Amino acid sequence: MSTNMANQSQVQSASQLYPCGKTRREFTWEMGGGFAGLALTSLLSNNSFFTNTAQAAQQDQLRQHVAKAKSCIFLMMNGAPSQVDTFDYKSELEKYAGKSLPEDKEFINSGGRKKGFLTPAWRPFRPGGESGLLVSDYFPNVRKHADKLAVINSCQTDSHAHGSALVAMNTGKTLIGRPSLGSWCVYGLGTENESLPGYVVILDKRGGPISGQPNWSSGFMPANYQGTLFRPVGDPILDLRGPKHISREAQRDQIDLLQQLNQQHLSKRPGGDELASRISSYELAFRMQAEAPETVDLSQETNDTLKMYGVGQQPTDEFGRNCLVARRLVERGVRFVQLYSGGGHLEETWDAHESIEKNHGRHGMEVDQPIAALLTDLEERGLLDETLVVWGGEFGRMPFSEGKDAPGRNHNPYGFTMWMAGGGVKGGMRYGKTDEFGFEAVENPVHLHDLHATILHLMGLDHEQLNYFHQGRKETLTDVGGHVVHDIIA
Repeated sequence: MSTNMANQSQVQSASQLYPCGKTRREFTWEMGGGFAGLALTSLLSNNSFFTNTAQAAQQDQLRQHVAKAKSCIFLMMNGAPSQVDTFDYKSELEKYAGKSLPEDKEFINSGGRKKGFLTPAWRPFRPGGESGLLVSDYFPNVRKHADKLAVINSCQTDSHAHGSALVAMNTGKTLIGRPSLGSWCVYGLGTENESLPGYVVILDKRGGPISGQPNWSSGFMPANYQGTLFRPVGDPILDLRGPKHISREAQRDQIDLLQQLNQQHLSKRPGGDELASRISSYELAFRMQAEAPETVDLSQETNDTLKMYGVGQQPTDEFGRNCLVARRLVERGVRFVQLYSGGGHLEETWDAHESIEKNHGRHGMEVDQPIAALLTDLEERGLLDETLVVWGGEFGRMPFSEGKDAPGRNHNPYGFTMWMAGGGVKGGMRYGKTDEFGFEAVENPVHLHDLHATILHLMGLDHEQLNYFHQGRKETLTDVGGHVVHDIIA
């Protein structure tokens, strides 16, 4: 029998078995579009298969190079610590103590406050590690990790006001409504844990930054990229747990029904990013009910670990808990964690107008031991190489006092210090330089756009290629500026 005759015989046989004229293969294939296919689609959807596949394709395009850093912990010293009293030693301040700032620097904006006299560092600086990096006595424990630090002494920003400077440090611009650094990281890299947010923010119990939620906003991006506020004690997120009289199985059924109705609504209105984000947030919230409380449960840690962070001791307990939770978060695949030291306003933050010694002495004691413990803990667990730690405030402080016999310092956006550790950064080094008084950057200035570009680069992202189309323009975190500071990269 010829091949054609055999095929005709098979078709005739199939037509007798399936009156609709379908072969067995066609029937099986089309059956996948029926109830069995719906069940499969539901299972894959619940497992974020379709979302993850689309995001993976997008993220592969955004990743420009392989990087060591998988996560970032940003230690935000809210209120702005003084660079000349912490990580930027200036011997000339001792030589010219009590004198006025030179006339060629009188262009500064004092914000209406008095311009006093040049004032030396309030505590001694001492060398740390083999590098001999000078660190003040406000950070004696961090000094022990000097060989891990890349200290950038030439940072600059665009505002001397706390609110707008905080927004700029977090979003790249002084204007409210832009996606934050953490949002850009999660947008570009996604998250490694579907049961926890990709971006977590932990505030100081005294309050948040003066400009509030825009500091961790996703701006014009979908809401699922914004930062999620965590509390370090108790339920990490308020109202996360469902009512006690509803079982987890019943709650699962409720969410499935709600998701089905939302998907039907969305299918008739394509492009609804806000609703799509809400659908995603319901699913994430359900998963977080199980994992988020476990993440902040420090009873699983050893007594030695708790003691190292200063948990249960004063004044380190709160920030120690927050640093330990941050380690547990990155350990579980959270991409970006931001911790705030200082909350509310004025002396409750690092805003030392009244007295550097009183203010920095207080806040330094709160954070020095926990930060040192975080660096130790990450290193011992093999996490430091893949976790970028960033320390700094929204700007720095002036090298002169606020007036005669006034021991505080005013705001300084012209030259201040931040440091990085881990995540592919060189240790035991300084980059950039301020003038002899610590007033303005004079060598290798690092604008906040450069800082952001470098952080993204260390996490494997090109700040120029990482963009989001908004209102007819490809928006980026660094806008039209920003250069990677390659000299601090290992």
